[in-house]
Amino acid sequence: MPRDMEREYKEILRQYIENQSEQNLYLGETFSRGLIEKDISPEEVISIHKSALKDVLPGLPSKVWHSFDFLIEMMIRYGLALKEHQSLVKKQEEMQVEMELASNVQETLLKTKIPSIEGLDIGYVTVPSRTMSGDYIYFVSNEVDEAGVAVADVMGKGIPAALCMSMVKFGMDSLQHTEKGPSEVLSVINRIVEKSVNDSMFVTMFYGKYDAGNSLFSYASAGHEPALLYRAAEDRFHELFAKGLLLGVSEDAEYGEGAVTIEDGDFIAIMTDGVTEARTPEGFVEKETILDLIGSVKDKNAQEMAEHVFAELDRMQGFRLQDDFSLVILKKK
Repeated sequence: MPRDMEREYKEILRQYIENQSEQNLYLGETFSRGLIEKDISPEEVISIHKSALKDVLPGLPSKVWHSFDFLIEMMIRYGLALKEHQSLVKKQEEMQVEMELASNVQETLLKTKIPSIEGLDIGYVTVPSRTMSGDYIYFVSNEVDEAGVAVADVMGKGIPAALCMSMVKFGMDSLQHTEKGPSEVLSVINRIVEKSVNDSMFVTMFYGKYDAGNSLFSYASAGHEPALLYRAAEDRFHELFAKGLLLGVSEDAEYGEGAVTIEDGDFIAIMTDGVTEARTPEGFVEKETILDLIGSVKDKNAQEMAEHVFAELDRMQGFRLQDDFSLVILKKK
């Protein structure tokens, strides 16, 4: 520490010992800022305090001086740990800024437009559990009588998952006006993912296509959660299964395809495992509970249905999502 700072500290200490006023404390606080700016370590501060105290109160017992030596040794390790902690905090703050920027880019990149198809009501909710989402919802349409929807889930979080999802988005953009069926769509996306994404990254995906001309909903799945079909006439749910490997596992993977006719009042719920595997402190939310949540608002419009299910599951989890939440409702009007 510079000699002039040592002298200044000694004078501030002397005045405080004699007066113990608020003004003296303020001078000490101001002086400490200068120490921080000059990157003076904690052990150096204690050493100068000991030296100044010997001049201000020379009659203190030797044991007191020994205690300062002990404190200096403690502060050496403490100072190193403090610097390391401050460095980590700074890095975390920088990373948080980068994550927020990446999240904004992801939100812009993955924006999608709900199709407007006569007789079909569409609603959806997608909410990340962290800064960035590993879920993806994408709509395609000819804006006349056909609408397609992709719901995907990357097995991973953060920036790697976002980069992986950008490949899926790239593939779906290339199929915006395609006449391909669901199984063909998944085959195309699978080849893109398999060639472009790290071997440790896998994606589940459900793709469905609605044809208003014959009220037919065709679908295919790449290891994704089965969609739910609610039959109004029966007042019950049916699961829509389709065989298929996760995207990115094998370039030659084949995907089965199914089809159902949708009647008035029927709806289809497509979701990620953030819905089906929602967890509370007591354990996983039962499947019947989720079906009851969806069924309890079957008379509302599609967007209100999706928002209600999210709000209830979010509440049940203490407003702390354990996984990304994505839910799409397609309802025949």
